[in-house]
Amino acid sequence: MQRLWWKTTDFLYDRETRLYYRDSRFFGQRERNGAKVFWSRGNGWVLAGLARVLQYFPPYDPGRGRFEALFRAMAAKVAALQRPNGYWCASLLDPDSWPTPETSGTAFFTYALAWGVNEGLLELGRYDSAVRKGWAALVRAVQPDGRLGYVQRPGDRPAGTEPDHTEPYGTGAFLLAGSEVYRLAVRAGQ
Repeated sequence: MQRLWWKTTDFLYDRETRLYYRDSRFFGQRERNGAKVFWSRGNGWVLAGLARVLQYFPPYDPGRGRFEALFRAMAAKVAALQRPNGYWCASLLDPDSWPTPETSGTAFFTYALAWGVNEGLLELGRYDSAVRKGWAALVRAVQPDGRLGYVQRPGDRPAGTEPDHTEPYGTGAFLLAGSEVYRLAVRAGQ
């Protein structure tokens, strides 16, 4: 697993931005503002995937530190890209291209950041605001019928969303986020 993870990272991870390309088709592509194309949900899968891998990674394994370092680097970058309204945009480096809320990436990021704080890999004081804003944004996106809205439809790149767009992976990410936000609240005695 480690060999393949790092092989993929060597190929798709942009060390300058601390984000992952969706695949090699995006290496030369640019958004309207000239920024590289980094898809919110795609990077959400990676950051949430790192959290899930680290959950099962033996603490004594000599490779664990490298995974933790990548998790921290991505978490810092992702937290810095959160919009004031609590969402992360579908295109992480060009919020004006797809300005509507996008909940699948937001849920994966909220989950991963909350998990990192809960596990002591991220500092509460530095990430608490991002987690709280992300969760509040997700709760606002729950529609009157109980479905999570603004989930980007299946695809392979940033795209717009609507209030009635919902998908199972968005709901799953929402539930992951909720479980970690709850655990964080219990830890804080709230």
